[in-house]
Amino acid sequence: MKRINILLAVIVLSSFGSTINAQKHIDHMVWDQLLLLNVSNDGKVDYNGFIRDKFLFDTYFKSLSTNYPTTNSEDTEKLAYWVNLYNAIVMKMIIDQYPVNSINDLENPWKKKSITINNEQYSLDDIEHTILRKMNEPRIHFLLNCAATSSPKLWNRAYTGRNITQALEERTIDYINDTSKNLISQNQARISKVFEWYAKDFNNGDIRSYINTYAKEKISNTSTIEYLEYDWSLNEKE
Repeated sequence: MKRINILLAVIVLSSFGSTINAQKHIDHMVWDQLLLLNVSNDGKVDYNGFIRDKFLFDTYFKSLSTNYPTTNSEDTEKLAYWVNLYNAIVMKMIIDQYPVNSINDLENPWKKKSITINNEQYSLDDIEHTILRKMNEPRIHFLLNCAATSSPKLWNRAYTGRNITQALEERTIDYINDTSKNLISQNQARISKVFEWYAKDFNNGDIRSYINTYAKEKISNTSTIEYLEYDWSLNEKE
């Protein structure tokens, strides 16, 4: 009952805030509280919890199709919106078909048109490749979560125009120095396939220099680089 009361209070406050802010600040309060309740600090997800809260999740998800950035919105608002939308689409795919072992068990998850915004349909690939990557902010790759164990952690807070600049830096540092994702030493780097798939986004392919900007352990110019096998199993809380 306490859980329901918290979330219902958030819905009321969120609706009130949306009226005040109009399009200036997109309200992600419901998403923020759902993440806080159902995602651990290490990024593990309680999918059954999201299913219990599905009415509230669906309310938030539907709001994203009508409450979106305008051309005059600040870049931080746009970035936060599209990252939250990407992660919310993945969440919807999983909980709508749960239980599943991997997002890759679903039918065509990357190209499936999942939401209509301003009369245009969007898939995960559309959001990532035609919108987010064109913002020339490579750190977005460490905020996007595709429900996989090897994915960057799903942050248990919503991104907003106010917090995303700091979050980009913190989540990038966290991901690069996470030994479950990257094994970095002076002479050898065994790193995530994220750096292989999106190599051109990271200093135009200079992976070593990009990683060294954030890594506690630096990679030498003569070090070998290998890419770790990507674990697509569900990032589920045990």
